[in-house]
Amino acid sequence: MAVDVKNLIAAINPDLYCDSDKKSKVKSIAKKDGYLKAAKEAELREADYLDVLHVQFTKGPFALAGLKSPIEQHKLVYDAFSQSLEQIYFWIIDYVNERFGTSEKLTDNFVASPGSGYFAETGQRMTVMQKEGMNMMQTIGVIVKSIVNLIYDLKEFRIRLGAYDDYHAKDKRQKKAALLSLKQIWMDNVDIKRGVGSINGLTQQLDFVTLRDAFMAVESLKDVDKVDLNERVKRILKQRVAEFFRWVDESEKVLRRRFDIERNYLKSQIASAKLYARWAKPYFKAAKELEQRSSSSSDIVNAFNTAVFELVLVAEGKYDPKKDVSKGELPKLFKKREFRKYVPITIVEFRFRSIPERGDQRGGYGFRGRVEVQFTSFALNEDELKVLKEKVGEDDVGDLYKLIEDATEKSFEELQKDLDDLLEDDVKKEKKKESEDVNPFSALFSFLRWEKSPDSKVEKNLSKGIPKDNEYEEVIRNQAVLAARLACRRLYDDYKKAHEMPAFTPTINL
Repeated sequence: MAVDVKNLIAAINPDLYCDSDKKSKVKSIAKKDGYLKAAKEAELREADYLDVLHVQFTKGPFALAGLKSPIEQHKLVYDAFSQSLEQIYFWIIDYVNERFGTSEKLTDNFVASPGSGYFAETGQRMTVMQKEGMNMMQTIGVIVKSIVNLIYDLKEFRIRLGAYDDYHAKDKRQKKAALLSLKQIWMDNVDIKRGVGSINGLTQQLDFVTLRDAFMAVESLKDVDKVDLNERVKRILKQRVAEFFRWVDESEKVLRRRFDIERNYLKSQIASAKLYARWAKPYFKAAKELEQRSSSSSDIVNAFNTAVFELVLVAEGKYDPKKDVSKGELPKLFKKREFRKYVPITIVEFRFRSIPERGDQRGGYGFRGRVEVQFTSFALNEDELKVLKEKVGEDDVGDLYKLIEDATEKSFEELQKDLDDLLEDDVKKEKKKESEDVNPFSALFSFLRWEKSPDSKVEKNLSKGIPKDNEYEEVIRNQAVLAARLACRRLYDDYKKAHEMPAFTPTINL
């Protein structure tokens, strides 16, 4: 990952975790360009030794000793040729899930030397994923093109249907104008097929000079008898007027039916495009995860059979100030009022340097080599933790779905007004149905709707920046910091004890 998770935390809360020399600059960059840019400039403050148990028993929470030394950090480096690297990872992840309660993988990167068989096999798998994803993207492109054509067809239908709507209007002037418009359409598209026998042909070539004006003037079949014309012209006019009014009735039915059919087809095409986009995402995600991050590390030698893996876990503990109130460490005020949640976390960073060994003929590999594990403790409030996970996702995935969004979401955004206009009635029905229908299939395919859900309260608050701790929250964070330091130290010591390494033995059970 381009940005170090620890530096990202320092950018999110520079007052507590950033080096003092960089603090003001990091704040300025974060306010102007965001946390990811600020993280590239940020530096984590040094971890100081703190006897947490002594502080808890002698100074109390209001001394805020934890905020003065908020970071616990330990590092393990050793060669693990006697055991697979997977064992180390899964021992820690099982311990974290049992003792902390929640864990989440933030980063999972790898790079293999070009001369290794592992490089070739992962490259082939990535190519397959990319090919499958691009095949679906081509299908999405065809569907979006079809949607654009349907929209313009439906607009043409709506214009045509507008004449029929006016024809049925109560306003006589509006109805007469619509009748003239329909007569012109009938002459240009239906009657013209008679050639010389059409109204225009008879008028222009056979000297029936009054026929066209009479046809445009009459408003019903009865009106033909009232027109001052010779019998020959009246006979032709009666036939054409009767045929025209039959055409009006039939063409309106056909046109409305076709409009409904194409509108339903438009909805199905929109659903198909979004469904294909959803199917394509796993392939692009897998291709992204199989993508090797270029590395200038001296551990990677082109001709060697070597691979380097980098993983970052966040282990989330729990801290409840009400328990400290029950113990008498905090006053009852902290139990009565509502504060933001503060989470003690431990960032576990793995760096494996391995020699991949093929374990079977099906493509399985085993890994042995050198391992570096670093444990770092922090205490973040719920807003900071949310921002951390979002920004790590942005930096790690980057533009993973940009191509898909350009083909679907962004394309639909450009057509949003047309879609809302053409499908307005259906959108209203869906909104009404949502409050009544809890069909599980409707919920399953809810991603097919293009309406955006409103932002949550947390997102609205974070749009103006993360609020600073008040004087009560500083005390709660102090307690969460101490809890995080104890949990981090215990994880480090328990791992060393379990693997028969020298470890610190506290006088009080942690």
